[in-house]
Parts: sequence; structure tokens; C-alpha cells
Amino acid sequence: MVARLPVTDLKMPAETDKKALLGQLRIDRTEGQADAASARRPWIIGGAVLLAALIGAGLWLGLAGSSALSVHTAMAQPIASGGGNASVLDATGYVTARREATVSAQITGTVTALLIEEGDHVKQGQVLARLDDTAQKAALAQAQAQLHSAQALLVQNQALLSQSERDVNRDEDLIKRNLVSQQAVEQARTQVDTGRAQLQSQRKQIDLAEANVRSAQVQLDYCTVRAPFTGVVIAKAAQVGEIISPFSAGGGFTRTGVGTLVDMDSLEIEVDVNEAYINRVQPGQPVESTLNAYPDWQIPSHVIAIIPTADRAKATVKVRIGLDAKDARIVPDMGVRVSFLEDKKTAAEPQQRPHGVLVPSAALRKDGGEDVVFVLKDKKAQRRAVTLGGTNGDSRQVLTGVSPGEAVILDAPAGLKDDAAVKEAKS
Repeated sequence: MVARLPVTDLKMPAETDKKALLGQLRIDRTEGQADAASARRPWIIGGAVLLAALIGAGLWLGLAGSSALSVHTAMAQPIASGGGNASVLDATGYVTARREATVSAQITGTVTALLIEEGDHVKQGQVLARLDDTAQKAALAQAQAQLHSAQALLVQNQALLSQSERDVNRDEDLIKRNLVSQQAVEQARTQVDTGRAQLQSQRKQIDLAEANVRSAQVQLDYCTVRAPFTGVVIAKAAQVGEIISPFSAGGGFTRTGVGTLVDMDSLEIEVDVNEAYINRVQPGQPVESTLNAYPDWQIPSHVIAIIPTADRAKATVKVRIGLDAKDARIVPDMGVRVSFLEDKKTAAEPQQRPHGVLVPSAALRKDGGEDVVFVLKDKKAQRRAVTLGGTNGDSRQVLTGVSPGEAVILDAPAGLKDDAAVKEAKS
């Protein structure tokens, strides 16, 4: 007999062999990963070193480029021979008109016609407006009628006087022949004297009537508003149908004029000069005026007069300046900047050659107790101590320290030092 083993005992050795074989075929990944990491480590270290080198180079280049400050410059301009005088004082003021009037009628009345608009040029005597003249025409007609009546009475009195004179001549002839009494002659003479007195009185009545006619005519003329002088209308103050009056009305329903008229030939400039510098201003002194509306237009002017009084509150003295050039662009109340120039040299005085240069005022700065500018030269800022002269508009005369053609730095930064690296900014 053959002994049989249990089925379970026969299968176990086979399964164990399969698991062993599968274990031998499995790949050990941990060892491969360690080998790959070891292989990549030199590349990572090299890349990090290269990146750090690039970053360092970039930072070095950036710092080297940013060390040069970007600045704006302007060229120092030479002062030409025969050029304008330097300014000894600058001030601001306004354009004013010496002849300006609010035109109104001399009587109170209702406007029936208004013949002006703002900006109209009018001549002296031109009709600007008309008022209701019904009452004035009636008064004139009445005065003329009284004049005619007085003239008619004068003719009547002249006729009576002529008759009385003839009666006297007749009675004087009759009394010589004793045909009339002396009393009759005296009564005739009295009648002549009375007629002459009445005639003289009537002539005075005619003079009175003529005066009344003239008065009524004046009142009628007041109903027509005319321009008092040649000028330009700058304001229209009334409309047709409104009441105007030369007197101010408290209720506000009555206008005090029909418009405002300005004589443009009387325009001048008024400025307030600090009393501490008024000694720099003299009558007849040349002035250069610049309107705020036209900053590139320099108007030749001159000092007319210094008003001999000071403003206690502002500590200023008013100065009148005349415009040597008239132009339609100059209108009242415009803001203006003026530069009082040095007096012109007389012909007997030797002509001195102008020295120094003109630089923008923005190039100047205070450093301690001296005036300095920075000049751009060889890509560096050179600090220069300068001696200043007068002012010429927005520029300043530099007597020493800067040569013509050198580039001065405008609005130099507060921290800018001598020999600092700078570069000119691109516009």
C-alpha cells in the first residue's frame, strides 16, 4: 500500500517557492532614488552658484547706474552789448483806466431804447440810450407857447407906444396955439412914459419865456444819453423798460446807469511797492511789463509818478506806470508783472561793456551764507560760489562764477554734493 499525504501538506512548498521567486524579481526603488539624488546634487549646487553670481552682477550694475542723478540743465546766456538793463526791483499790479465812467441820464426816466452792447466802440457824443420824453416835450411846448404870447404882447405895446408918441406931438403943437390945456399935454407925455415902461417890461417877459424854453429843451435833451468821451463799453447795466436815475435807489428797482465806458487810451498800471524798496524807483524810470495772460510779451513802459502817500496797513507805496505801446489785448484789471530797470546811461557817460551771464533763477540756491550754482561738467556736478547782479524777468545776472555756455543744473537736489555723478535728464 502506498501512503497518501494530506493535500494541504502537498501545496504549501509550491506556494512558498512562488513567493520567493516574486521577491527576487521585485525592484528595490530606494536604492535607485538615492543614486539619482546623488547624481543631481552637483548640478543643483552649480546652478545656485551661477544664479547668485547673476543676481550679484545685476545688483552691481543697477547700483552703478543709479548712482548718477538725473538732472535738468540750462545754458548760461551771455549779456549782449546794448541789451536791456538789469532789473533792480520786481513787483506785481493791475491794469487800470484813468478815465472810466458809469454813464447815466441826469433825470429819472424809463428807458425806451438802448443802443449799446458790451465791447462796442463809441465816440464822444454818440447816442447810447433814450428815455421816455413825453412830459419833457409837453413842457417844452408850453414854454414855447408862453414865449409866443409874450412876443405878441410886445408888438401890441409897441403899437400903443407909437400912438402915444404921436398924441404927444400933436398936443404940443396945439398948445402953442392955445387950443389944448397944459394938463392934456402932461397926460399925453405920461401915457408915452407908461408905454415905454410896459414895452421894457414885456421885453423882460420875453427873455424869461426864452429862458423857460431853453430850460425845457435841456430837460428834453436829458432824455437822450450820450457818450461823454470816446471809449469802449465794458458793461451794460440796464434794459429797455427799466427806470434809471442818477440817484441811488434803496429799493433796488432803479438802475443808476445804462452802462460803463472806458477810455482805452488812458490805460496804465498801478503797483504797490514795498516801502523798504521805494528808493529804487524814480519818475521816468524805464519799466518792462509782462501781462499774466501773455507771459512772452514784454511791453516797454515807464514810471509816471510815485503817489506821495503810503499804505500803513500794507507798508507799500503806490506807483503809476505808463504803457509805451497801446494794444487791444491790454484790458482793465488784468494782472501784470513789472520789472523796474536801471536808469539809461547818458550820452556823456562812457558805455561799459556788460559782464556776467544770465541764468534761470531756478539754478540758484543758498548754501550757508553764500549763493551757489551747480554746473554740469564731465558728467559731474561742480559747485560754484557766485556773485549775483540784477534780475531780468525769470533770469538772474551772475557776475562771477559761471562762464557763458556752461550748463547749470536747475532745481538741484538738496543732497547734491560737489563732484557728484550726474546725468542730464531726457526731455
